[in-house]
Amino acid sequence: MQRKPLALGVLIAVIVVAVQALLVPLFAAPAASIAPRDLPIAVAGPPALAAQLESEHPGAFEVRTVADATAADAAIKDREVYGAILVTPAGPEVHIASAASPTVAALLTQAAGQLGPQVPVRDVVPLDANDPRGTGFAGGFLPLAITSLLAGVLVFLLVRARTARFLALLSYGVLAGFGTAAVQQHWLDILPGGYFTVAAALGLFALAVSATMTGLAAVLDKGGLGLGALVVFLVGNALAGIAAAPELLPQPWGELGQWLPIGAGASLLRSVAYFDGGGAGFAVAVLTAYAGTGLILTLIGRKGTAPAVQPAEAREELVLAR
Repeated sequence: MQRKPLALGVLIAVIVVAVQALLVPLFAAPAASIAPRDLPIAVAGPPALAAQLESEHPGAFEVRTVADATAADAAIKDREVYGAILVTPAGPEVHIASAASPTVAALLTQAAGQLGPQVPVRDVVPLDANDPRGTGFAGGFLPLAITSLLAGVLVFLLVRARTARFLALLSYGVLAGFGTAAVQQHWLDILPGGYFTVAAALGLFALAVSATMTGLAAVLDKGGLGLGALVVFLVGNALAGIAAAPELLPQPWGELGQWLPIGAGASLLRSVAYFDGGGAGFAVAVLTAYAGTGLILTLIGRKGTAPAVQPAEAREELVLAR
């Protein structure tokens, strides 16, 4: 009689250890392999400079030649490149955007030292003064992902009607966007940008995650919750590159992470908070696709099951009926 419970316990242990063995490299391998891979940068100077960069660092940079410092700074602010190496009459200089990626900014700052002694480095789009290392940005984004996943689970489990689920998800997206923006901008003061645009970006991300969870569960039942948690949170968080940059992760994983809600959400928030919406188009499209698909699945999927009637309640109803 005790063999079946014992076998089940051993099986559970084996499954959990197998999942753990897959999750550890999923999180550790990208973090341990951070290096530039086709990292977009601008170069203004002699044609030989771009050729020198490509020959000395093959595959590291995607070099875009621009006319001057003004064009380089415009490309940085439009999020077309992460930084620029310039050769001016006064000598070489490096332009960075720590708001785009503190890690890339640090790499380009180190590269400036190889161009000569005391090469000036100018931060074209700096991080918020209250978050100089960008840790607040990354740390403040993950809780919203967790609560949005939880909201999607609770809506599926506790709300029966399809229309009620639809409205609950929309309400959550709006409230999460305005609430999180208020906390980060007016309480912690770690995020710049217009309040309403930041709230809209955060709300779209919250809706994308929660609606995906509810929609998958509405179609696949509780198996959909497991699939959503695996793809949206576990894989998506590991490949998002929030603290680094997608181009610093092994490919194609870095690019794949931008097709998942967490990577797209972080990119969108950077764009609206620091770059006046520059480079936000792809992230908006990805999040809108997740949110829209999740809402559609919620409307066409199964309704919640009615709570079971207890025997005492059934007898009471029978007496009342008589």
